[in-house]
Amino acid sequence: MGFRHGFKLFRTTMSGEKIYEGVFAVHKPQGISSAEVIRNLQHHFNPSKLFQPWLESERERRKRESNFQRKRRRSQRLDVKIGHGGTLDPLATGVLVAGVGKGTKQLNDFLGCTKSYETVILFGAETDTYDRLGKVVRRGPYEHITREAVEKALEQFRGKIMQRPPIFSALKVQGKKLYEYAREGKEPPIEIQARPIEVHNLELLEWYEPGTHDYKWPEEEAAGEEKVIAERLLAKDDTLAVAPSAEAEKKTQSQDQEASSATKRKSPPPPESPKKEEDANTPAAAEAAPEAEPSAAKKQKVEGEEATETEQPPAEEPTAPSEPSKPVPQPAAVKVTMTVSSGFYVRSLAHDLGKALGSCGLMSSLIRTRQSDFVLDSDKVLEYKDLEAGEEVWGPKVQRFLQEWEDKRAAEATVDE
Repeated sequence: MGFRHGFKLFRTTMSGEKIYEGVFAVHKPQGISSAEVIRNLQHHFNPSKLFQPWLESERERRKRESNFQRKRRRSQRLDVKIGHGGTLDPLATGVLVAGVGKGTKQLNDFLGCTKSYETVILFGAETDTYDRLGKVVRRGPYEHITREAVEKALEQFRGKIMQRPPIFSALKVQGKKLYEYAREGKEPPIEIQARPIEVHNLELLEWYEPGTHDYKWPEEEAAGEEKVIAERLLAKDDTLAVAPSAEAEKKTQSQDQEASSATKRKSPPPPESPKKEEDANTPAAAEAAPEAEPSAAKKQKVEGEEATETEQPPAEEPTAPSEPSKPVPQPAAVKVTMTVSSGFYVRSLAHDLGKALGSCGLMSSLIRTRQSDFVLDSDKVLEYKDLEAGEEVWGPKVQRFLQEWEDKRAAEATVDE
């Protein structure tokens, strides 16, 4: 027998049946949370033959508990113990590490490991959540963005940098998650600080010319107090967004001044900005210039309440709709691959890259292709659809994955002795 980090190898029940527990990977689908994946795994594992020995062992263990320990339990219901080693957003797909039984004690090891992702970034708009599931807060010019410009801008995001988490994230500030403040239309009581992270690899995989892809901006726009708060928080991002480490700064300073200024993090002044935004004390006012036209439409509607017969001006209406639709049918997009340290937010990269290009950006899709040694390979992860196919399909796969994990742990324990 061997021990490693409190994990006992080769457990069996009193009747001699093998207990399967450990760590494996699931291919998380889009549209559901990581917690939902775990609940569904538990739903299928509880009545299965594979995990009956584990349940029997846990039942016997509970019988040996003292009365005090039993009373402390909120529920006497017995479920297969299962958890995950790192949340994936509902929008994201890919590798989700899961632990069963004593394998849950190893899940913390996966929070600090490197991870690899593929993401598609769409330019021209940004949302309160930094991805396509949020509400559009601002828009920016995008016709000037080229593949070469993106390649150049990516240089400042490699290596050791400082990154500010999204305003919509699960990070807690004074016991409350950031996204809870945002949904309530409140600013966090303290400023969200940038954190040191490391980007080991960052490469452009595919460039999508305007008109050649199906990625779209969200249709819903932020409005009212919700928009005011989001703009205020995004304005802070403009001044406190990703910054290079000292090592990266030296590298940047040694580059040609003209080249570096092309990718400097600031938005160019909008071509049309004679009108001041209501919230004039934030940089967001300049960013929001492309939205001036909807504001004018809103003013027109108010005037129409006084004289409804003049709601549609005869001379200006034919030319107004043609202006936003002619220059470019849609913005460009880019697929990027990266390997990053713990604490990295891909959504923040999308947001910050848009800023670096003098525009806006949002994360349109995300795939986690690797977490530690677990890679997105159909032979090495449990396909989520296999659960609905029944235990005769998923059972042998999960058993093999857990056996492989146990064998790996045994080999590690032998080396340590």
